[in-house]
Amino acid sequence: MDKAGKFTADAILAIDTLWGGDVMCPSGMGRFIADSWFSDEPLPPAYTLPAAARIRESGGVASKGVDRAALDDYLARVNFPAAIDGVRREGSKIAGLRAQYLSGLALCLETMWDLAMEILGKGDPIPYERGVKASTGHAPQPSQPEAKRKRVEELLGQAGYAPSGLGGILGAVDAWRRDRLVPMASVRALSTAVIAHFDRLSEVNLLPHLPRELARVPRANIDFLPIKEAWFSGSMNYIGRARTPDGKPEYEATYEINAALQISVPEFEQLISHEVVPGHVTTFAYLQNLYIRGMVGFEATVLTMNTRAAALFEGIANNAILIAHGVTEVDQLPDEDLQIGVLLALLQDDAKNEASYLTWSEKMPKEEVAAILRRDYLVTEERADKLSGAWGRHPLLGRMYLPAYRSGTEKVAELRRKYRPGEILPVLYGCAGLVDCETVETACTQPAYTGQQG
Repeated sequence: MDKAGKFTADAILAIDTLWGGDVMCPSGMGRFIADSWFSDEPLPPAYTLPAAARIRESGGVASKGVDRAALDDYLARVNFPAAIDGVRREGSKIAGLRAQYLSGLALCLETMWDLAMEILGKGDPIPYERGVKASTGHAPQPSQPEAKRKRVEELLGQAGYAPSGLGGILGAVDAWRRDRLVPMASVRALSTAVIAHFDRLSEVNLLPHLPRELARVPRANIDFLPIKEAWFSGSMNYIGRARTPDGKPEYEATYEINAALQISVPEFEQLISHEVVPGHVTTFAYLQNLYIRGMVGFEATVLTMNTRAAALFEGIANNAILIAHGVTEVDQLPDEDLQIGVLLALLQDDAKNEASYLTWSEKMPKEEVAAILRRDYLVTEERADKLSGAWGRHPLLGRMYLPAYRSGTEKVAELRRKYRPGEILPVLYGCAGLVDCETVETACTQPAYTGQQG
C-alpha cells in the first residue's frame, strides 16, 4: 500500500466508524459507508481501536444511543483531518486521473465528517447544497417523472391495465404488479435463473468490449438471502475475501432482500441486472481483479458510499439491463413487460432524489413526501414510507446518497449515447483506472487498458 492508500484507509474507516459502519460485517445490517475491504491489508487503528468497536455497537453519530464517551476517546486518538489532508497531499503528487479521483474522494469524506460534527454539536449546520454537490458534482434539483410516467401509462394500457379505470394509474400499476409478484419463498431459485440469463447476455454484449483477461473473472458469485425487518429493501454485500487454494480471489458477494418487499418479476429482472450482473457485483469483481494485477490503486478496494464513485456505480447499475441487452434506450428492450419494470425502477430512483429534495430543500413533512412519491413516482407504500422516512430523513443518506442514483443514471446513459461501446464500457468497468461521475468522461478521451482484445 502506498502513502495515498494508507491515508485513504485511515480516512474512510474513520468516517465509516463514526457513522456506525462495520466494513468487516458480512451483512448490510452492519455495513454503512465503506462497501468493501478485499485487499488483504491489515485494518488500521481507525477500525481496530477499542473505542471504534464501542461506537459501532452503539450505532454511530446518528444514533440516539451513541456512546459519547467512546466518541470522545476516538476523536482524541484518530486525526481525521490529518488523514484527509494526507489523501489530498499524496493525491496531488500522482499524475493522471487517480489524482482527480482522490481529490473528489477527499471532498466527499470531508463533507461526511462535517455532517458528523454538525450532529454532535461540534460544527456549523451544513447546507443541503454542499452535500449534494459533493456526491454528485452538481447542485440539487427536483426530479422530472412526467415522461417516464406517461410511457408507463401507455404500456399498461396496451397490457390490459387501463389507467383510466378505478384507482387510476396507481391502481393499474398495483394490479399489474400483483399479477406478476415474486414469491419470496422462491427468491433463491428465481434469482439463480435470472442471474444465469443476464450472465449469458453479458457474454454477448459486454465481454467483447473488455480486455480478454476479465473474461476469466466470475461476474456473479452471489448468494440471495431473504431477511426480515430490515430498514432497507435490499443490500448487496461485496465480500471478496475468500481465496482459492492457490490464493486467488473468489469474488464472492451476498444479496440480502427484504422479505416484505413487493416486487414484480420484470422489476426483479432489473434488480438482478442492477445488483449482480452486469451491475454492482460485476463492477466490484472487475475492480478487485484489476487491483490484484496492479492496474488500480488501493482506493479501489475500499469502495465508499456518498461519493462521486458511488454515484457512477449506481449509474452503471441502473443502466446495466441496457448494457446486457446491447441497447441504449428502455424502449429498445425486447419485451414491453420488461420495459414497464425498468421504467418503474427508474421512477423509484427519481423518487429517491425527490425524497431528498422535498425533505431537505423544501422542508416538507414525511407524510406529504410519502404521498407525492406514491402518486407521482408510482412506488409501493413500503417504498414511499422508507424513502420519506428512514432514508430520506437520515442526515447523511438523505443529503448525499439519495440524489446520487438519479444523477449517476443520467450521466451513464448520456455517455453511452455519446460514445461507442468499445470506448465507454472499458472505462466504466475500471480499465482506465478507478473513475467517478466527474472524471469518467475525461477517461473516455484517453487510452484505456485493452489487454488482448477478444
